[in-house]
Amino acid sequence: MQNFFSSNFRLGVLGGGQLGRMLLSETQKLDIFTVILDPSLEAPCAEICNEFHQGNLLDFDTVYNFGKKVDLLTIEIENVNIDALDKLENEGLTIFPKPANLRIIQNKAQQKKFYTQNNIPTAEFSHYAYIDELKHSYENDIISFPFVWKSARFGYDGTGVKVVKNYTDLITLPEGECIAEKMIPFKNELAVIVSRNKKGETKTYPVVEMEFHPEANQVEYVICPARINDKVANKAQEIALKVADTFDFVGLLAVEMFQTEDDEILVNEVAPRTHNSGHYSIEASYTNQFEQHLRSILNLPLGNTESKVAGIMVNLVGAEEHTGDVIYENIDEILAIDGVTPHIYGKKQTKPFRKMGHVTIVHENVSTAREIAQKVKETVKVIAK
Repeated sequence: MQNFFSSNFRLGVLGGGQLGRMLLSETQKLDIFTVILDPSLEAPCAEICNEFHQGNLLDFDTVYNFGKKVDLLTIEIENVNIDALDKLENEGLTIFPKPANLRIIQNKAQQKKFYTQNNIPTAEFSHYAYIDELKHSYENDIISFPFVWKSARFGYDGTGVKVVKNYTDLITLPEGECIAEKMIPFKNELAVIVSRNKKGETKTYPVVEMEFHPEANQVEYVICPARINDKVANKAQEIALKVADTFDFVGLLAVEMFQTEDDEILVNEVAPRTHNSGHYSIEASYTNQFEQHLRSILNLPLGNTESKVAGIMVNLVGAEEHTGDVIYENIDEILAIDGVTPHIYGKKQTKPFRKMGHVTIVHENVSTAREIAQKVKETVKVIAK
């Protein structure tokens, strides 16, 4: 077996944001030399990785040349140049997740087609190359309001997603390839993280429940375990495993789902990397998602995904009407509460709804943890000087 630890092995990561920063805690723990590529010199990883390169993740030459400097390449963001990854893979570089998986997942239209072609339950949708095609469909009674518009590319944290309720909403949509998805009446938004290594060994984390901010369409709370019955939880895990196996995925795959009013499970979308819905695992799980990602891509035995205790994550996002040098107001008050652990992402500048950190709350009782989480949310303010 290749020696990854305290050796000349070089792990490359495309992206140096907060997910990379939390991954570095695990590479440092295992003494794995880690090389980061990110567009910003102020990226959360820049000052703490072993080697940092600044560059555009969507530029062919930048990604290709970076790949030549490392022994294995992974990602912490999926919007990267896939053509460069294909060439690197053809030249023998090990890349996980696989470029072929990323090519499908990068495009929401291709991702949805993948589900329907492989009998993976998902909401009904229509695919449009141009926004004019979508308008034409409405004008000819092919689709009706309300529906969910999603940009095929570059959507994240509520960006590139809009509930279209009327004609005014429709005509203000941006240009570009998109999908129009049927509105699903659902009880819960759930997520399951699946880890899978090259040997095909798989493990799933417990199902988590996500509560969203109504305006920003960002996750406010992640609750583990989800407050659902065992039958629904088992179904969600089975479907998540099917998605990972169908992709022949290697790495960590976060599968976001809807639980409908009649307890069906529909796949919404996937993220081919560590994910916001797994941050609770740093404090609450036997093996956190970042260590598990390393175990997956290095083809090592997968760790125990069970929780030691109930865990809830609260996102810390920039307060509205605050832009500038960040201040975390009242953080000392939450540090006085048992079972509360803040994670600050190293972003010096805040702006409205920017993810600046998260807080994990652990407790033996999930209901009590949720009450503490509410208090944390109301206490800490991410503001500017």
